[in-house]
Amino acid sequence: MTVVQQILYTAQPERWWALAEALGFVAPFPPAPEWAEFHADGVLAVHGATDEHRPGVTEIHLIVEDTDAAASALAAFDVEAMTMEGVGEMLVVRAASGVSISVSEGAVQRGAGEIAVQPIWFQEDLTQPRAILEALGFRAGIAADRGGWTEMLCDGGSIGLHAGEPRIGLSFEARGDLDARAARLRDAGFAASVVDEAFARTIRIADPDGGDEIWINGVQDDMHGYHR
Repeated sequence: MTVVQQILYTAQPERWWALAEALGFVAPFPPAPEWAEFHADGVLAVHGATDEHRPGVTEIHLIVEDTDAAASALAAFDVEAMTMEGVGEMLVVRAASGVSISVSEGAVQRGAGEIAVQPIWFQEDLTQPRAILEALGFRAGIAADRGGWTEMLCDGGSIGLHAGEPRIGLSFEARGDLDARAARLRDAGFAASVVDEAFARTIRIADPDGGDEIWINGVQDDMHGYHR
């Protein structure tokens, strides 16, 4: 089993705590400016911005049951083992594009709730990131017929693979009534609107750190140009 932890660095941690709760995430312990976690289907971690990580930077961290097994599964890739204070043994996996993700061992629980983390891994060639995630037990979900997008699923959250400049992007997936969810966000003080995209409806929210709009994608049910 694997759980996706989407780590966001921000200069507005308290605003992000409020947004996480309005989205439907639950904090398992009191949040602190340096680090806070919010759980649903996957984990949203809110980290205070640092000199190395400016506001708006997003990282992918994967929580697995056994890092030794993960290291064996990733033997064909560029993997560095390290120890991080407060985390313990951790693996850093680097793709040829320069994008890296991290992996550590922890308590793994199957995802629950109607809101999920879905960070987006951007790079032009999606072959290697898909192979890395499949080695860690992910499975492909919906993919574009012409390439350029593949949804990778695990037990807690998911990761989208999208053709583009190499980076990790922030994203969520929401199930259920998007209009009602957008209304709850507005009641909590967030300007939220629902937009009809070709693939699904999405909620758009202004980024508390002033970056690009935050997308909360509805579940895709229009398969024109896509396949499972």
